[in-house]
Amino acid sequence: MNSILLPLTQAAVPSSRTWFDNPAIQNKLGYALVETLSMTFVSGAVTVVLGLLLGLALVSTGKRGQFRNPPLYWVLSQIVNIGRSMPFIILMVALIPITRILVGTSLGWQAACVPLTIGAIPFYARLVETAINDVDHGKVEAALMMGASGLQITWGVLVREALPILIQSATVTIITLLGYSAMAGAVGGGGVGDLAIQYGYQRNQVDVMVITVVVIVLIVGIIQLVGDMLSRLVNHR
Repeated sequence: MNSILLPLTQAAVPSSRTWFDNPAIQNKLGYALVETLSMTFVSGAVTVVLGLLLGLALVSTGKRGQFRNPPLYWVLSQIVNIGRSMPFIILMVALIPITRILVGTSLGWQAACVPLTIGAIPFYARLVETAINDVDHGKVEAALMMGASGLQITWGVLVREALPILIQSATVTIITLLGYSAMAGAVGGGGVGDLAIQYGYQRNQVDVMVITVVVIVLIVGIIQLVGDMLSRLVNHR
């Protein structure tokens, strides 16, 4: 009987090593933070590049585009809609076979980058389309009168005029990826989310849970601050 009650008693008594004395914080938080930042910014960089291209394709083939193609626009738009409607945790599980092919494993932050990127590209692409469609059409007409080509209008007028909004949209997307990266920890993605689940939730270490939440909040604040600064820097209006 004592052998049964002893572990339960030990589990009920909180450890004296809490907060920054907790071994989980001292030994694992730094590496978990590196994993979280790695999967967030690697997937964020790929998302911004590919999402920008997909968004430009939507604009270019749309009603006001330089290369109007309604059937192609419809196909691209449906792909974006499906991608945006897929819950991330389901997408991550569904992409495990593809992740294993691309990365060689379904565990770790490198593997988490695959569903993070695939899930975020449609989200950012739609933000790009919205931002560019808000550009004053008179500037496009002026560029056409000056003999600018379609590509020159796309990159020299549309992207340039929408750049502050594109940066703000990228900031929102990266912050969203940070939240998704925490969910990725639930299925072996590593990072701060994995630390919070393993130690904060499963082992009932409230200090670990609180510190991981504070860390994520601080990262979000820094990302938002940098995004706002860059947006103001390129805004010449």
